[in-house]
Order: sequence, then C-alpha cells, then structure tokens
Amino acid sequence: MKIEIRQAQKQDMKYVLELIKELAIFEREPYAVVIKSEDLIQHGFGNKPLFSCFVAVTNNLISGMCLGYPRYSTWKGPTMHLEDLIVTKSQRGKGIGFALFKHFINFSNKKGVRRIEWAVLDWNIDAINFYKNNGAYVSREWQIAQMDESAIKTFISKNENI
Repeated sequence: MKIEIRQAQKQDMKYVLELIKELAIFEREPYAVVIKSEDLIQHGFGNKPLFSCFVAVTNNLISGMCLGYPRYSTWKGPTMHLEDLIVTKSQRGKGIGFALFKHFINFSNKKGVRRIEWAVLDWNIDAINFYKNNGAYVSREWQIAQMDESAIKTFISKNENI
C-alpha cells in the first residue's frame, strides 16, 4: 500500500473534520466538536494561517491527518504543537500514523524548532507506547489546564470590576 503525505487543501477540510469528529468519539467526547469545515478553511488558509495540516492519502482516499501550529517556549524558543494526529479506524496498523508523525517532525525541524509537544490521554496506552517507541518523553508530572468558552466568559464577568 502506497501512503502519500501531502499538505492539506481547502477541499480536504470536510474530510479533516470527519477525522476530528472520529477522534472526539475515540476520546469519549463525541459532542465536543463545534468547529465546521468552513472554520478550518478560514483559520488555515487565510493570509496568516493559524495551523498547518497534512493528510495521508491511501487508495485515493484521505485516511489520516495531523494538524499543528507554532508556539513559543520561554526556555527553548520556537516550538511546534501537534494538536491532532488521527488515522481512521479501518486503516490503523498500516504505518499511516507513523508516516504522518514523521512528516510533522521533519516539517517542524525545517522550521528550526527546538521542541515539538503534544498531549496524550493517560488511558491511550497504544498512543503512549507509539510516542515512547519513537523517542518521545511522555511526562506524568505536567497537567493540562484549559478554559473553555464558558469559563472564559465567566472569568471575565467575575473580574471585570477588579
């Protein structure tokens, strides 16, 4: 099976969104995705794209994708964040995930980053082992903190007079 990894195009975003939704189901948050393919097009293909996205094509079908964006570390300097790497369930175990991962690492290295980082759920043992087997350090010390849109608005309203 031939695996082609290429830069995603606008017309790929409907398939990328399907993969994002598949990942949300796998991560036990099937209703968390609110973004639309139009949002992905607007955010990824304007004058200042917010992310880079690559797709894996096998048998003329998009079978996986990875999406990342630049960050900055006050300790290391330029870094890249790998937001999502997903291979559709029926195509897993065929080297597609590795091909996407390798492409993202090479892409990031060419950008001159000193670190690539991402999050992995503690129960996703297959992903943890995949990353470790490919040279990544998976930290158990750092916790991910997030504020969703509701929490942001609540914080602002509670603190607007301070």
